[in-house]
Amino acid sequence: MKVLIGVALLAIVASLGQALFAMSSGPNNSARVVRALTVRIALSLALFAALMLGWYFGLIEPNGMR
Repeated sequence: MKVLIGVALLAIVASLGQALFAMSSGPNNSARVVRALTVRIALSLALFAALMLGWYFGLIEPNGMR
């Protein structure tokens, strides 16, 4: 489960970097920016759902502040 979380976080950062690169390339790349940000949002929602399902099924446990 930890590997899945790490891969998802790296994919989210890569998508954000891709959107930044497309934005800095000029105003005619707005479709690439929208696509990259849509992918980032979808990955973030999938990661959130995976975390909630992992917690529900007991695969991960939250660590409280001690």
